[in-house]
Order: sequence, then structure tokens, then C-alpha cells
Amino acid sequence: MRLALLALLCAASASAQTLLPLDSRPATRVLPALIAGLRGGTALVPPAALLGTATTGADPAALTTWLAAQPATGSLVVSLDALAYGGLVQSRTSSLSAQAALTRLDPLRTWTERTGQPVYAFITLPREPDATNRARNLEVVRAVMDWAREGRFKELHVTWDDALPGSPAPKEGAALAAQAPANVRVYPGADEVLSMLTAHALAPEPATVRLEYSDPKAAEAVMKYEGIPLTQSALNHAQGSGFAVVPGAADLTLYVYNGGDPRRAALRVSALLRAGPVAVADVAQVNLGNTRFWSDLRTLRQHANLRALAAWGTPGNNLGTALAHAKLSLRGADPLRQDALLAREFANDVIYSAQVRARLRQLVPEAELSTPRGQAALQEAAQGFFPLRIGNTYTLSDAELPWGRSFEWDFTLDEKR
Repeated sequence: MRLALLALLCAASASAQTLLPLDSRPATRVLPALIAGLRGGTALVPPAALLGTATTGADPAALTTWLAAQPATGSLVVSLDALAYGGLVQSRTSSLSAQAALTRLDPLRTWTERTGQPVYAFITLPREPDATNRARNLEVVRAVMDWAREGRFKELHVTWDDALPGSPAPKEGAALAAQAPANVRVYPGADEVLSMLTAHALAPEPATVRLEYSDPKAAEAVMKYEGIPLTQSALNHAQGSGFAVVPGAADLTLYVYNGGDPRRAALRVSALLRAGPVAVADVAQVNLGNTRFWSDLRTLRQHANLRALAAWGTPGNNLGTALAHAKLSLRGADPLRQDALLAREFANDVIYSAQVRARLRQLVPEAELSTPRGQAALQEAAQGFFPLRIGNTYTLSDAELPWGRSFEWDFTLDEKR
């Protein structure tokens, strides 16, 4: 099955979308490609070995060579941090000069001119206290904003990463937004942005979304990791994924679980599904789905009827990936791919984040997760939660910890025949 997944990610297609992810994590590499493939076809994505990890950055020359070898027959969706610095982690600490970073990005500056294909790009403002050269990062951001102003990019998203209290990123973002042309969006985000831009590129048709919160009052508070209220973040991510936000009847309802009674929330989602398409972003806790909410929704057999679900990361991560998936699922999604993607999201965002990860940490110290003992413990911790039924039923055939830590896993689900 893993070979089949690699084929889905890497096989060439006459109308292929080319994706250059932020790094090699499944959330930034595998998930966007699966979202891109919902309507059929394949996404062209670099092998994980070409992309950055927590300790080693990508080789920009190798990525440039890989890009040049792809058929220029579809839009290019690209992380500028991956090509300039080697990845998100490296963008915070790289000693590269602004001019050297821009030299690495120069093939993208002329991409549309050379290929006739549009470029959807994003770049991050690094988080504190990890950032070691904010002035350099800002200089590069301003330069690529000028490229967007010149029409070099069809769309550019400038996002800020993990803005804890006191971070300068929200103020930097506000200053950049005041100077931004119409094709540049500035907002908090990072890991979800490739998925959002992919949805925007592949599903350009107009769509509307209505936003509903389990705790409307709490949604007005400023969020720890973004420096803005949840309501503003949801608006940013909806617009960045190609939705117009409306107060009444809409193509989609995004239900944002941000706290309160989980059983009441599950019943509310069930009622909304009787009226039309619904996606759910669970943002009540960071990196952790609410087990009671999802258990009740599963008991009601409604998790299988969602257009998308997300609970794996920060509020912005979850809003963006849920909206991107939903945007492509609304019209023309292959039903088997849609069901398989929902199964993967449930397995990752609910089963792993809220249950398997905690069991794994009890079985093996974090420092030993990259050993054979850690791999065996992962299998032991996960197998009891499968088979998993969505519309179809799925078994877990393979699982690994690609970065040797418990935060994320990669895995293969096989449809049970």
C-alpha cells in the first residue's frame, strides 16, 4: 500500500498539479497531495528524502533540479521557505543572506514567464524565540511581495508561525498587509497553507461558507498561537481557501468546536448535516482532538458524512486543512478517495493525536522512539483502534514515526474487502 501511495504522490499526469511542500512531514507533504487528488489525477510531489526534516534542511539545488524535471502543465504551489532555506525549521536559523535566498528563489520569479503556468506561493514570518535573523526574513518577504505585485505569482500568502504572546510577528504582519497588493494575503499560519493554496488553485469556482462555533463568546478571544481572535483566523483561512463567508445559507457550514459541551456539539453537527454539507475543525485544544466529541459523533454515525475534519494541530492548522479539503470535496470528488481521506484524517487527528500518542509515550521514552523498540511500541499502541469504519472499513497495515518523535506518525490504511 505504501508503494501505491508513493505512486499517487509522484506519478506524472498530463494535468498534474506540482506541489513543493514546506518539509517532509505527512501533514505538509502527504495530506496536501491527497487533497489535491480528490477529484482524480495525481499531484507531483518531491520524495520525502528531498525535503527538510527537523535537523536537516532540504538541498535547494536538488529541489530546483526536481522542479525543472516536472511537466509544466498545471499550476505550481510552492513553499518559498523550502527552496530558500531548506524548510520551516531552517528558515528560523539559517545564516543565509537575503540576496542568496532570493537567488535560490529566482527560478520561481520567472516560472510563469517560462512555462505559462501560474504560481501559488507562500512564505512564513518565523516564530520567536527561535528566529535568529528576522531582518533577513523580512527583507526576503518584501522582495517576493514585489514579485507578486509584478504578477510573477498569481497569489502569495505571507503567514506567521506560532505567535506566542510577545511575538513581533503580528505587528510585522500588519505592516506588511498595509503595503500588500491585492494578490497577497497576510495572516497567521504555516503547515496548512500548501493545502489551502492547492484548493484555491484546483477549485477556483465560487463557493460560500457559513461559520458556526460551539462557544461563540470564546471565539472572540485572541488565540495563543496566532495573536488574533479565532473568528478572524477562521475568516482568513476561509478566504485563503477560496470561500466567501456568508451569514446565512451557504454551500458549506464549517462547525468550529472550540469548547463547551461535547455531546451538545455532536448533536448540533448531526442536525447541521441534515441541512447540508458540513466540515468540522476541532480547535478546543492544540494538537489534540476531543475524544468525547468525536466518540459521540461516531456513535451517531455522522463522522462518515462530513466533507472534512481536522483536529491535528493549532487552530489555524485545523481550520485551513478542513476548509481546503471541503472546498475540493464539494463538487466532483471521487467518493472512494473522499472516504479514504476522511478515514486518514480520523485515524490521524482523532485516534492518533488523542489516544495513540499518549499510549506510545507511556510505553517508550521520547528519546527511544527512533529505535526498533519505538517502532514496535507504535504498532502495539495503534492496532487496537482498527479496523476503522467510515463509509468503508479500513485496517492499519503499516505505521512509522518519520521524524523519530511522537508528534506525528505516517501510516497506511487498507480498505477491508
